[in-house]
Amino acid sequence: MHGVLPSRKTSHPPPYAARSTRLSSTRRKQLQLGAIIACAALFLLLLLPRVFGSSSEQIPPGTPEVVIVTVMDEEHMSKEYIEKIQENRRFYASRHGYVTFFPNTTDYTINDSPRSWALVPALRHAMTVYPHSTYFFALSPHAIIMNPAINLKSHLLDRKKLESLMLRDKPVVPPDSVIKTFGNLKGNRVDLVLTQDGEGLCQGSFVLRRGDWAKFFLDTWFDPLYRSYNFQKAEGHALEHIVQWHPTILTKLALVPQRLLNSYSVDISSRGGKEVMYKDGDFLVRLVGCELDDNRDCEEEFETWYGKWKRGVGIS
Repeated sequence: MHGVLPSRKTSHPPPYAARSTRLSSTRRKQLQLGAIIACAALFLLLLLPRVFGSSSEQIPPGTPEVVIVTVMDEEHMSKEYIEKIQENRRFYASRHGYVTFFPNTTDYTINDSPRSWALVPALRHAMTVYPHSTYFFALSPHAIIMNPAINLKSHLLDRKKLESLMLRDKPVVPPDSVIKTFGNLKGNRVDLVLTQDGEGLCQGSFVLRRGDWAKFFLDTWFDPLYRSYNFQKAEGHALEHIVQWHPTILTKLALVPQRLLNSYSVDISSRGGKEVMYKDGDFLVRLVGCELDDNRDCEEEFETWYGKWKRGVGIS
């Protein structure tokens, strides 16, 4: 008797059952939800510090708030003169936790332009060396800080203080420029603090606040086209040009009374006369025009003020 044989397997098995479309749809929704949650978490991670934290950059401890920039001309200034200028700046900086920056005119490529143009790339250079400092105080070498007790922030740069000092609706280039300073500019919107005398804007002593606007301003000022114009007052006239014809620059400019930042050592009627000459207690004195006048000697004039400064601060 033969046993019952198992049925032979077919060589053509039935196709596998189709995967559940419901399972596939559920998995897809889970992935989509996970992606949405991840994006939301990333968004909150970026947003919350701005909303609940400080919106200002994190400045490393010990960063000097102010950098004093004075460009030296070693080819035309004696070593002793340069040392005295640097001594004056360093003494003042040490009183307030500032730092000094003393580049030389030959550090920068200005081709056939007057050496005074070196001030502009020097400021750009200083911002690279001190990338977290807030203010850059550009001061002519032919000037001396006479009152080291004055703190630039409280004297000039504090928002409310600056707003009380700003010259509003003032012709940018005296006496009758149709371009005037803004009447409603707020102190926290100012990035460039300048003075003017009877002839025009004064680039021998000013303060620039670091930021993207400052870089734009310096790059615009140093444009090769302006350097090729052969302005009579070189970078001075170029500055007046860009301030008047570039609204983006004018909107960040504050003019302040001249003696706050730029008292003169001599009586030049066309530049303000006795009204803008140095008086005891002023922040600094500038030997305006001494390097351009064959009848004057910057080093001799500086020596007189240097002696007065040393006696005033008690340096023997």
